[in-house]
Amino acid sequence: MTQHPPGDDRTNRIVAVTLDEESIGRSGPDIEHERAIAIYDLVEENLFAPEGADGAGPFTLHLGITANRLMFDIRKEDGTPVVTHLLSLSPFRRIVKDYFMICDSYYNAIRTATPDKIEAIDMGRRGIHDEGSRTLQERLKGKVRVDFETSRRLFTLITVLHWKGEGQ
Repeated sequence: MTQHPPGDDRTNRIVAVTLDEESIGRSGPDIEHERAIAIYDLVEENLFAPEGADGAGPFTLHLGITANRLMFDIRKEDGTPVVTHLLSLSPFRRIVKDYFMICDSYYNAIRTATPDKIEAIDMGRRGIHDEGSRTLQERLKGKVRVDFETSRRLFTLITVLHWKGEGQ
């Protein structure tokens, strides 16, 4: 077996992602599609290195909402616990609310609007998504090292978890 140096991207990565079913509400096909794509893309390509566990992966990640906090349950591929981080949801509330509103506009627009209108809404949607991704990177700083693309995909999954709270 080939040994890879600590910090090698083959070890600092997520190989499986699960979402806490208790945290997920019913959602439409658009949200389910976003979730499936985000998980697939995340597992295919990511940088994920929990502090103090650099090179100890690959890792599995279980995301959920518990006690009004975002839970990152990080384990080694064999299921051995690495660390669980609980992050406040407060910094994400406005961003997620704005993201849901613009997503609704986008999904409505793709059915009836002109290509220019769809493109303008999509640019706004991507901008809000990027803001959420940067916020997530800031919240994970000192806990888990992630690149921007990994943060984007994780933010998509956070919005899926928030969906339950928004729909109630």
